[in-house]
Amino acid sequence: MFNYLNAVLTTGAPQEAPKLFLEPGNFVEMLRYMGIGMLVIFVLICVIILVTTAINIFFSRKQG
Repeated sequence: MFNYLNAVLTTGAPQEAPKLFLEPGNFVEMLRYMGIGMLVIFVLICVIILVTTAINIFFSRKQG
């Protein structure tokens, strides 16, 4: 274990880091996909609430 940890800690970082570019046009294009994802999450939460409420109503009826 120590030899593996030592090897991991002593290996150097890559010489050249990947180049990242900020392009505002791409961000604006991705807003559509972020909106769709948030809409899907909202719909799923609503479905979970409705199913939970239906199960609660169905099983909370008093017997007798």
